[in-house]
Amino acid sequence: MGLNVLTALDHARTQYYHFKAIIIAGMGLFTDSYDLFCITPVMKLIGRIYYDAQGGKPGVTPPAVVSAIVAIGLVGTVVGQLIFGTLGDRVGRRRVYGLSLLLMIASSFGCGFSICRTRNCVLTSLCFFRFMLGIGIGGDYPLSATIMSEFANKRTRGSFIAAVFSMQGFGILASSGITMAIAAAFKRATKQSSIDPLHTPEAADLAWRIILMIGAIPAALTFYWRIAMPETARYTALVEQDVIKATNDMGKVLVDFDVRNFMETSEVSGGPRRPAPTYGLFSKQFMRRHGRNLFACAMAWFLVDIPYYSNTLFQSQIYQPWFPAPEKVNAYEEVYNVAKFQAIIAVASTIPGYFATVYFIERTGRRKIQMMGFFFMAIFLFALAGPYDKYWHDHTKGCFIALYGLTFFFSNFGPNTTTFIVPAELFPSRFRSTCHGISGASGKVGAMIGAVGFLWASQPRNKDDRSRGWKPGIGMTNALIILGAVCLIGMLHTYIFTPETKMRSLEENESGESQPGHEDLENTNHRTVTSSAPSVHPLGGPSPLQSPL
Repeated sequence: MGLNVLTALDHARTQYYHFKAIIIAGMGLFTDSYDLFCITPVMKLIGRIYYDAQGGKPGVTPPAVVSAIVAIGLVGTVVGQLIFGTLGDRVGRRRVYGLSLLLMIASSFGCGFSICRTRNCVLTSLCFFRFMLGIGIGGDYPLSATIMSEFANKRTRGSFIAAVFSMQGFGILASSGITMAIAAAFKRATKQSSIDPLHTPEAADLAWRIILMIGAIPAALTFYWRIAMPETARYTALVEQDVIKATNDMGKVLVDFDVRNFMETSEVSGGPRRPAPTYGLFSKQFMRRHGRNLFACAMAWFLVDIPYYSNTLFQSQIYQPWFPAPEKVNAYEEVYNVAKFQAIIAVASTIPGYFATVYFIERTGRRKIQMMGFFFMAIFLFALAGPYDKYWHDHTKGCFIALYGLTFFFSNFGPNTTTFIVPAELFPSRFRSTCHGISGASGKVGAMIGAVGFLWASQPRNKDDRSRGWKPGIGMTNALIILGAVCLIGMLHTYIFTPETKMRSLEENESGESQPGHEDLENTNHRTVTSSAPSVHPLGGPSPLQSPL
């Protein structure tokens, strides 16, 4: 039996509260991408500060140290997704939502302080705080996606969850912009342009700390909103079995949600309610009903994160022909150039990819976008791989950058975004956050393979072509071919296993009726709200809240 409060949520018009929820939920994703992209220029500074110049070249952080710092953050993310995903279903989304944000804020500041100024101490404390930051970021993934999916109406749910995820694009842009601003300010303040490029002023040790800490400020500004927001109606009504509280909570934040209409229904006044299921996570009944969907979500996320995180860290090899060699520029100029390249890629490909998903997700569907994204990622990776050693290696110009940018565009207008959306739509309310966390943790295992494994694997066999500290690998061409093959496997996996969820209520999706290839076309089969549900209006623009969040 359906609950009228949930039916009303599915048909509620779009309003101010939904857009506010996007900002609240998106700040965790903002911090995630800020941290991921600022660590590359930060490690450039740390290398110049804490490692000695050799052979007329500035100090460089050893590749093993960089890999360890990247990996430890991803391990923390895996832990956070599993722990907070489970807690979100056990104790409620709202109760742990503020905790994950507090952990991100405190850890971001901790990364900047890093306790001391000796190399071993700085690197050890940086690894510790990045691990804790990863736990907070990992916890935010399942909670943000689940909360947004349970607040949204079914007509715009995919667009709203995609909008939350698109905050990653703005995090990348903010990371690049802030890094460029700080590098320029410190260069001007220390008159670094008149000093030997191999000399790094002591003030640079403050610059990288400020870059890391600033990322916590936007997240901190949304903390009050997080702790003040109500629990989602679906969790309260279906998991806690308190329909009255669910109705009252929604009446506080949604316009035209008339609580009195619900107080007169039998469901609220003691009549029959939806019986609470008793089967547990990973039980035979769970695996029979939802095991296929969990495999579909977890494997798709695992597959897309391998090439996505590999591409992110290939940037250092791609931007080198466009900017002066490190020994010809000072520390601030090198950091500025790295951040500038990241900003260009973000504006030209990453952010447009997010926006394309927001616009097309309810028109085209999750499944088709995911398959399309995997397909075009494979095409462009193969295009990069084919002539890499014979042509691109010595002619890394505009065409190469365009192909590289298109892989980012179609990862975001494709599986990088849809793998965040689909797990928040497929599973029952009492397992939704946990299953999203499991799917996301699987993705971050893939990210470790891409960010660390393929970074080492892509190194050339010829010693003269490798930077100091790297071991011989299979070469960039072979690495790109393997990554393209991974994308083709992802496309095939999506075709076989991933169901379509657009224009369906969460309760319809969790029933198991949605199969791969199925599309419930809302414009040809509208379901009407029951007479006891509140009167709701067609999709409309934002309107003020009746009471503060």
